[in-house]
Amino acid sequence: MTAKRRGAQLVMLAFAVAIVMVAYANVGLGRNGQVPAGMLTYGLGLGGLMLAAYLVLARFAPWADPLVLPLVTLVNGLGLVMIYRIEQATPKLASASNQLFWTAIGVVMFSVTLIVLRDHRALQRMTYTAGFVGLGLLILPLLPFLGKEINGARIWVGVGGFSIQPGEFAKLALVVFFAGYLVAKRDVLALAGRRLLFIDLPRARDLGPVLITWVVSVGVLVLEKDLGTSLLLFGAFIAMLYIATQRTSWVFIGVLLFIGGAFVAGQLFSHVGARFDVWLNPGSNVLYNRAFGGSYQLMQGLFGMGSGGILGTGLGQGHPDLIPLSFSDFIFAATGEELGLTGLMALLMVYALIVERGLRTAVAARDPFSKLLAGGLSFILAWQVFIIVGGVTNLIPLTGLVTPFMSQGGSALLANWILIALLVRMSDAARRPPPQAIQDEGLTQVFQR
Repeated sequence: MTAKRRGAQLVMLAFAVAIVMVAYANVGLGRNGQVPAGMLTYGLGLGGLMLAAYLVLARFAPWADPLVLPLVTLVNGLGLVMIYRIEQATPKLASASNQLFWTAIGVVMFSVTLIVLRDHRALQRMTYTAGFVGLGLLILPLLPFLGKEINGARIWVGVGGFSIQPGEFAKLALVVFFAGYLVAKRDVLALAGRRLLFIDLPRARDLGPVLITWVVSVGVLVLEKDLGTSLLLFGAFIAMLYIATQRTSWVFIGVLLFIGGAFVAGQLFSHVGARFDVWLNPGSNVLYNRAFGGSYQLMQGLFGMGSGGILGTGLGQGHPDLIPLSFSDFIFAATGEELGLTGLMALLMVYALIVERGLRTAVAARDPFSKLLAGGLSFILAWQVFIIVGGVTNLIPLTGLVTPFMSQGGSALLANWILIALLVRMSDAARRPPPQAIQDEGLTQVFQR
């Protein structure tokens, strides 16, 4: 990486941290007219962490996309600001200092991934190992004495006073498995069978992988009461299957299977049906007043975003304490109340840019495995944002997923930092020029001096 590239990336990183600090100051000014006392501490903490990430990136992935780290820093920093804001209203539930700690661990995981994984193509040799690890992580919460049920979903594993959500890491392992498997089987899966109207259907013998993935996703939905992970994993597989084969028939079959499975599960299992009842009738007095599993949190989130309007109430001047789980599942709604529709659109544009850089990496990748892996990781990030935003706005049923890099919690934050590290590693490989070009660039710089 030339000095000009390094300098430009460092400026963008500093700009992202500056935006976060201005937002942090606005929280204090909005609440009591004073800059928060801990602003310097949080600013130095976030800036120091991102500088460390930048130094590791410059050393071990010098040709990586320079926009990814600043964009992630901005979203992660705004998440810290909102959690600090919510902490002022609900101090027993939210903690910005804890979130800063988990951000530090996330940056460590980001750095370790870049240092240890020098060639991401080594993951292709671990295809089936990654598949077994991913399934094992999904099963862990179902084990007696180990799994924990929180807020109606059995997706946590507790050891002593420490708990993690293994499904967040399972999605990474399973995307690696999907990429390796589809590279090996894409020629077979791309074969066409009978034609129905304008769609070439796959052969019946090739439906096995889709049916197995569908059974696993429905199992997660029914046994762990986790609609979010179920939708995320099945959607990721179908998207990667389409990338590998370029056949829309797989998308058509996948949509039908998931809708059919969700409908049957909703009829047979009350906890699944309750999700759809809340989605279809959020304003029902019976559902709204239900102590648990009702539409109270959904409606409060909608009321909050509605009161924010176009420009928002202003940081520090909303009422996030009136929105249940505003620090985790509904942080997007709390952000919409104080930043308004304009702020939410800007935030979604930042997410869109991160996904776009990931897809750009997939296009530029030089081998099929890298294309599928980069495309799959980019898709699950975009899909997760769509699922949480769709749930909070009542476009789709609530799923229990959290907003990437913003919601309070450690498991999702660590998994997403590892995801970014994988994208950065593949970006470095895709953008790295041939050795002769690097040598010529070095000679040119010497002569210019």
